[in-house]
Amino acid sequence: MGGKSKLLWLIHKLSPSRYSRFIDVFGGSGTVTLSRPIQQGCMEVYNDFNGDLTNLFCCVKNRTMALLLELGFLPLNTRDDFNVLYKFFSREEFTDDYLDEEMELTQRYLEPPDAKTIRRMMLERAPRGDVRRASDYFKLIRYSFSGGAKSFAGKSCDIRRFFHLVWECSRRLADVVVENKDCVDLIRQYDREDAFFYCDPPYYDAEDCYAVGFPKEGHQRLHDALLECHGYVMVSYNYCPFIVDLYKEFYIFYTTRPNSMSQKAGSEYEEIVITNYDPRLYNSARHWQLSIFNLSAADEDDGRYTLIHEPETKSHKTEERR
Repeated sequence: MGGKSKLLWLIHKLSPSRYSRFIDVFGGSGTVTLSRPIQQGCMEVYNDFNGDLTNLFCCVKNRTMALLLELGFLPLNTRDDFNVLYKFFSREEFTDDYLDEEMELTQRYLEPPDAKTIRRMMLERAPRGDVRRASDYFKLIRYSFSGGAKSFAGKSCDIRRFFHLVWECSRRLADVVVENKDCVDLIRQYDREDAFFYCDPPYYDAEDCYAVGFPKEGHQRLHDALLECHGYVMVSYNYCPFIVDLYKEFYIFYTTRPNSMSQKAGSEYEEIVITNYDPRLYNSARHWQLSIFNLSAADEDDGRYTLIHEPETKSHKTEERR
């Protein structure tokens, strides 16, 4: 669960060295896609089934200035303000009460001349567009506990601090294809011999923690699609016997990382990285960590990892590398 910042070192270390297209099937915050160095001639695809998230990425990429302007209007820092945004993304009807609440927030946060201008704009505004939707979702994520967009973190946050982050992400996304598709449909669309698929599906037995539903049978469906892939495949999961057994035709590496969602000091989270090729035959370097919600150096030391399962039959990817 959560972003891949703590696992980036292993993802990059186990990645194949040569491919002409990279597909981030469950893109999430974009940490993996955005942390990759730009490779000339390599097609990049970011996908997520969450329409609010892909709309945000599209606006960051194509409507950067409009989004920056929108993000500067109303920095919200209280539970009541958070609930205003959560109400919209819970698909509740847009009512006059909702408009009154937004206008009240404008009065609270802006100086009188500016508040008067913005209140007038709200009253005259056309139906909510993609930029406004993206701005609201970005704020919702920033103010949520662990970025889950479901509960208030109780932590003050000035959204204007992230202007530089949106701009940096916009530049990095310039040539990235943004998709909003079912994972299996996407895999079949982009599969070829020199494709590299990275998958970070909802973790097993934690599906309810994600904004977009993922049924239990979805794990089997994803496995079956990846088993048929002609390209390189990498999957990250929580460690559990069901997943280890499900992916018995693949290489499986085990590691641990600090559990940021636990209140217990020193708590660790067990994870596995699964590939359809032998990554020990490749060598990849560490890169910078950039996501649409955070920007920092990937300064985590390389951790420990162990090969816990090797397939009985070598894949064509391993054989051709030899």
